[in-house]
Amino acid sequence: MKSFEGMRRTIRTGVLSLATVLVLAASHAQQPVAPLQHAFFHVALDKSFASSVKTPVSGRLLIFIGPASSDSKPSDSVDMQMMAITSVYIAAKEVPSLAPGASVDIDADDIVFPEPLSQAASGKYRVQAVLDVHHSYNYDGRSAGDIVSAPASIDIPFADASAPALTLTQILPEPPDPLAQNPEVSSAIRPIDLVSPSLTSFWGREIHMRGWVLLPPGYGEHPNGRYPTVYFTHGFGGTLSALRARYGPILYDRMKQGKMPNMIWVLLDESSPTGTHEFADGVNNGPWGTALTTELIPSLESRYRMDARTSGRFLQGHSSGGWATLWLQTRYPTIFGGTWSTSPDPSDFHFFSTIDLYAPHANFYRTPEGTLHPMLRDHGEPHATMQQLAQVEQVLGDYGGQLASFEWVFSPRGPDGRPAPLFNRITGDIDPTVATYWREHYDIVERLKNNWNTIGPDLKGRIHLFVGTDDTFYLDGAAHSLQSTLDQLGGDAHFTFLPGRTHFNLYLEGTDRYALFDRIAAEMYQVARPDKN
Repeated sequence: MKSFEGMRRTIRTGVLSLATVLVLAASHAQQPVAPLQHAFFHVALDKSFASSVKTPVSGRLLIFIGPASSDSKPSDSVDMQMMAITSVYIAAKEVPSLAPGASVDIDADDIVFPEPLSQAASGKYRVQAVLDVHHSYNYDGRSAGDIVSAPASIDIPFADASAPALTLTQILPEPPDPLAQNPEVSSAIRPIDLVSPSLTSFWGREIHMRGWVLLPPGYGEHPNGRYPTVYFTHGFGGTLSALRARYGPILYDRMKQGKMPNMIWVLLDESSPTGTHEFADGVNNGPWGTALTTELIPSLESRYRMDARTSGRFLQGHSSGGWATLWLQTRYPTIFGGTWSTSPDPSDFHFFSTIDLYAPHANFYRTPEGTLHPMLRDHGEPHATMQQLAQVEQVLGDYGGQLASFEWVFSPRGPDGRPAPLFNRITGDIDPTVATYWREHYDIVERLKNNWNTIGPDLKGRIHLFVGTDDTFYLDGAAHSLQSTLDQLGGDAHFTFLPGRTHFNLYLEGTDRYALFDRIAAEMYQVARPDKN
């Protein structure tokens, strides 16, 4: 797809005299303009897969083309760069069937970001092909099972008229188990795999709720002890395996070292083929909040020695996980004793990053003055726009992108059975009907204002939020609005705005990247065990 800017046309009014028209026509007839030559790549699946791939493969074929640099190594992969989003070209094509030894041509001027490759500046580039067999690149990038080519060097314009050839030669393997050499932590982590009756009924097929139970040090030595329990979930791009590999060792080691009190941590996977489901009941993803609170939690509390009181159940999550835990606390205030949400996605859609979704004639791409809405920043400097994010998501595929993920959670179902889009992907115009649905169903600030008399008594003092003043995705704006709302309602909420911190270094203290976990855990434990403080 060409860039949306290239698709727009300015309509000008005016009348040309017949003489002028004839002169222009004659001029063009004398000086024919050569049609723009498209840039193609020829991609084959290596013949060697005939012995290991028994059926033709399929997926979304992606070509990444980035500028060569003096420090580039031949083996370095070529991939998108979110902090320099227009520096790497991405071309795409759906491949329904590709057998070993067969090939396909891909037009890098057709479905492409940021612009047709034939318009790229002359120079030396590096290129790599990826067959995204799971259609999950939009969510977590390259993953095990994807088939890739070796990186190659090319010149633009191409040296001759033939299309550069790339061969898919490697199936990405499963990464090694990072806990293989850490048996103590590995034995403390127990898998969760529950077939949810409510989600299965919604989808008409088995739907599994997955995650991990991390038991604290000494759990087996105290058979009569019950532990406060933290329900933790990841942000956008997080996965089941990453929960175990990353957070399992961090949390266990901090408890073992005495930096955190001993508690049970339930590491919840909220990833799905549509992005993150946020543990919110919805018409598109199904009743995830209901499944968590009425099925999974009772099942876990029957198996492990968890403190099953409201004062013993806590929520914690970062980014999209931060929104999920805010939502769960405000939706089920009598079940959870508090949330400690960090850098949550917008809780007030007046501040959807840098966009007011409810403004008259709101546009997802541009302000009323015509400037582009930024999407991320680094040290205050914008590095990508909302329009660019929408464009690159469309090239990478229909499922799993951040913006599409929001629509799967927040939107009503459209006439085609898919989530109704919040905004027109070409013009950026926001659909006010869809925005109103978002507001009435999932705007947390709106929910608090409209239901405080009912839910307020159970929420007072239970909302804790941490965010950086230089949050990469401008999430501090909605946090300020939520704080103001709770202050006005008398919510006794606890907000911490960390000066200069971004989305990615919020937990840092000194040289300790995860120090904020200690403070959060201590505050939770004080609620659960006030007599021990």
